[in-house]
Amino acid sequence: MNLDQQKSILTIALLAAFADGNKDDAEREEIRRIAQSLAGDAGMADLPRIYQDVLLKRTSVQAAASALTDPDHRQLAYEMAVCVCDVDGRQSPAEAQFLATLKTALQLGAQQTAAFDHDADALVDVTEKASPSAAPWGIAGAAAGGAATYAATQSTSTAPSRASASAPSTPLGPADAELDKSILNYAMLNGALELLPQSWASMAIIPMQVKMVYSIGKVHGVELDQGHIKEFIAAAGVGMTSQYLEQFGRKLLGGLLGKVAGRTIGGMGGAATGMAFSFATTYALGQVAKRYYAGGRVMGTEMLRETFQSLLGPAKQMQTQYLPQIQQKASTLDAGKIMAMVRGA
Repeated sequence: MNLDQQKSILTIALLAAFADGNKDDAEREEIRRIAQSLAGDAGMADLPRIYQDVLLKRTSVQAAASALTDPDHRQLAYEMAVCVCDVDGRQSPAEAQFLATLKTALQLGAQQTAAFDHDADALVDVTEKASPSAAPWGIAGAAAGGAATYAATQSTSTAPSRASASAPSTPLGPADAELDKSILNYAMLNGALELLPQSWASMAIIPMQVKMVYSIGKVHGVELDQGHIKEFIAAAGVGMTSQYLEQFGRKLLGGLLGKVAGRTIGGMGGAATGMAFSFATTYALGQVAKRYYAGGRVMGTEMLRETFQSLLGPAKQMQTQYLPQIQQKASTLDAGKIMAMVRGA
């Protein structure tokens, strides 16, 4: 895939991100930051301009699609657009119309897109119906154990103090250790999802982050619904659409996607050493949530974002340490297990 083809696919992904017109200023700014970051990483100075062209409507689906002649590249562009539209929930009418226009521009028929559309729709459906309290297999024990231990250690206190969340030099107690174990498990799981060859598998990362934040809040005596959790994640600076765009952009520009047909976990996992996005984002988000709920929910948006950013760098360094476990976990996942994890079965 040459640079022009990469730019065309990224243009289509950005067009999909803005198709519904509902992105707020914070999300737009985050997407702009991603365009600059990806340009710096790959030496592609045109990416910020692509962002401006999309935002100011100086380009179109038809123009971007015309540069893609390889059937695999056209299929990939469509898959990425569907994921971008679906990652924050069920498609709006505007997004559905955009995808229909894109399918025509890419000259893709129903037979070529039916299987992928089915898988993506199924994941959105499961995500909408799943309760955030349903912990995925293999992870529930850490959160439950942490909740029990936390309750025992807090028997003389009605609410956690802010000081307890801001004293990193304090030795970890049993509850903190259990929570850290749970957060690490979620981070490794999401890192594994990022390595899977199915384009839609990465959409499961957001539901897993929702479940993680729910379990952290519950440990600290707070019952959360999906709406509050998603607002918290956004307040920390982790936008749903922007998170997926950054992950996808790094895969595309890093050459990790290859051809749509025949992508393998081994090939992607072997090339993933330099990628620390989903693991790091999930781990840093979990640590921010732990501080926020332990500290009585008094951190403002600016402090949440500053704390998240300060934790992101160390979390990226951790990814290399845990890469073998992430790759091993990826080798055990399939479509059925992903759906079951989101559902909480």
